[in-house]
Amino acid sequence: MPPGAPASALAQRTLELVDLPSESRDEGLVYDYVRGAVHLPLVHDDGESLLYAKRAGNPLVLLAGHLDTVPPQGNIPGRIEGGAVHGLGATDMKGGLAVMVELARWAAHADLAYDLGLLFFPREEVGPDENPLPALFEATPVVDEAALVVCLEPTDNTLQLGCLGNLVARAVFEGRSAHSARPWLGVNAIKLALEGLRPVLDSEAVDVDVQGLVFREVISVTQIHGGIATNVIPARCEATLNFRYAPTRSMADAEARVRELVGADIEILQHSPAAHVALDSPLVTQLREIGGFEVQPKQAWTNVADFAARGLDAVNLGPGATRYAHTADEQVEIAALVKTYDALQRFLAA
Repeated sequence: MPPGAPASALAQRTLELVDLPSESRDEGLVYDYVRGAVHLPLVHDDGESLLYAKRAGNPLVLLAGHLDTVPPQGNIPGRIEGGAVHGLGATDMKGGLAVMVELARWAAHADLAYDLGLLFFPREEVGPDENPLPALFEATPVVDEAALVVCLEPTDNTLQLGCLGNLVARAVFEGRSAHSARPWLGVNAIKLALEGLRPVLDSEAVDVDVQGLVFREVISVTQIHGGIATNVIPARCEATLNFRYAPTRSMADAEARVRELVGADIEILQHSPAAHVALDSPLVTQLREIGGFEVQPKQAWTNVADFAARGLDAVNLGPGATRYAHTADEQVEIAALVKTYDALQRFLAA
């Protein structure tokens, strides 16, 4: 691929990827496609994840992207229209995958200032229990050599640093059942839950400044379940809490904060840590300057946290528009694909 991948090549590559169904847990078609399209040395292949690396003894820059999408919403097959590629996963993140594949094809015949790795992996759109990255990290030591990891998640071509931690917990409130005609004989667990959850329900977002980037900590009640019949005072009520917290908190701090707010038995259901802000990394500075990228905090959780947990500097940068992620009219602008590609190409060539 000559310098400056033509817009048509990036658009066509994105459309081909969109037209391959790859809902989480069923990414085989896209896995096969990538395996046939990328011709760099294959470092790791476990049948669902692919890791390529072109090494020459320089610092390693690793590009990472997930192969899966959310379920379709009548938006497959895709189409090219109005300067954009439309269809399932176009923005999250088939467009980012297309950029990775085209960069790999260029890099196969280019002199690079940095060693280049490309990691394609499944099941990002499901819970952390199915995250394939921890096992992959243990299987191959190459990842730990990365001087910088770039996750091509949709960021509207802004450089998004760090990410929020994501804690999901269950709060259980125990009462005593009774006939609803004689409620004074029981203890209504729903009443206990509403009282116990009041600090969460009344809480406001807290802005946390990390090196000039403002993350917003928020805790929410996302589910509540109680009662077994219309004429029974409920003896048990369960609520699900979701705490999104800033990179300044450890996992232990986050769990302690939830227990502090809710006076009930707390069970941690899922917990993914926050990622540190790699603003001081010379490679991040270089990438920012080459691409002219605005720097923002990542007000969500992404897989940068998996890399950060291993002490690696990782950032989010992708062509996808966040406003179209997971929508029925999902799309990515072709000009955005070109901008991401050109910036990463110039960065790798330095």
